[in-house]
Amino acid sequence: MAKYKVLVVDDEPGIRMGTRRILQNFRVDYPFMDEHIEFEILEAPTGEDAIEIIDREMPDIILLDNKLPGIQGIEVLEYVKKKLYDIVVVMITSYASLELAVKATRDGAYDFIPKPFTPQELRGSLENITKQLFLKRMTQKMNKEGKQIRFQFLSLLSHELKAPLNAIEGYLKIMDEKQFGENIQSYKEMISRSLDRVTGMRSLIMDLLDLTKIESGSPVQNFQPTDLTAVAQISIDTMRPYAIQKDVDVYLNTKESVIMNADSKEIEIIFNNLISNAVKYNKRNGRVDIFIKKGGNTLTITVSDSGIGITDEEKARLFQDFVRIKNQKTKNITGSGLGLSIMKKIVEMYHGDIIVDSIPDQGSTFSIVFPIEN
Repeated sequence: MAKYKVLVVDDEPGIRMGTRRILQNFRVDYPFMDEHIEFEILEAPTGEDAIEIIDREMPDIILLDNKLPGIQGIEVLEYVKKKLYDIVVVMITSYASLELAVKATRDGAYDFIPKPFTPQELRGSLENITKQLFLKRMTQKMNKEGKQIRFQFLSLLSHELKAPLNAIEGYLKIMDEKQFGENIQSYKEMISRSLDRVTGMRSLIMDLLDLTKIESGSPVQNFQPTDLTAVAQISIDTMRPYAIQKDVDVYLNTKESVIMNADSKEIEIIFNNLISNAVKYNKRNGRVDIFIKKGGNTLTITVSDSGIGITDEEKARLFQDFVRIKNQKTKNITGSGLGLSIMKKIVEMYHGDIIVDSIPDQGSTFSIVFPIEN
């Protein structure tokens, strides 16, 4: 069991007490963590007390109100930034103006939680923060400790691959021993499940390799004039068997060449993730439409689907590492939870933006906007 220190800075005793009560038996647990994480709650009624506790206890997370007696919360945030402390700061306030939001974000605030908040809102935010902090620190350790952390990384990979391999081995033994007779049709479901497991393992391995390359800090990029239309067609051809299986039609609506100076392998990763998700989360007899367009100083890739869509709350979590949207409609859909996170990191390397429009039960549109030179 690991324990993260959470400092609650608020002059209202009720807020501090309520936060303590909400988090006292709360813990965060993910498949890629060796152990779950619990929380030790620290309290400060003023900014001055907060700074003293920060220097002494070095909390992992600060829940920080801005309206405080004495120095304000934004000044505490500036202090944390100046000291270069590895602390995630979340502002909790009823008075969040646009000016405060901009300044707090510029000074390193991770998020805002408006008061009053529900237990679910607080726990949900802490869950996301904890995961991001864990992954960030794991990446830092990989850079510092080398072999030891690479061993842990490989252990994680082997753990994630062990379960599907065991399942495939079990199915093969049943078929080898002909436990269900001589008719091959009797084993059709086992064969289908084995193929699904193999697909999942391949996806996980490729996602982890892509993530490792990007997180290395200095990925080797081969920039050259790249025809995005041709790369999109390669991704469509790769995804075609899966689209046929899902009964989804995929259309590339841009026929002419669209050239961009880029690493073609990175652009292919972007298309692979966009198209595979558009197919994976679609409906029977659904369709996917792909557009590539240059205009002014931007180049835009748009992928629209007629799928199950996502809510605004789910949209906010889309691009986090190891996050998969789990609900009644997606419970049987597998994935590593890394694809969109990897895609976002690549887009950011090109100084691009991702725009997501989605309506539940109607579909989603992902637009990637790259700045380009004319």
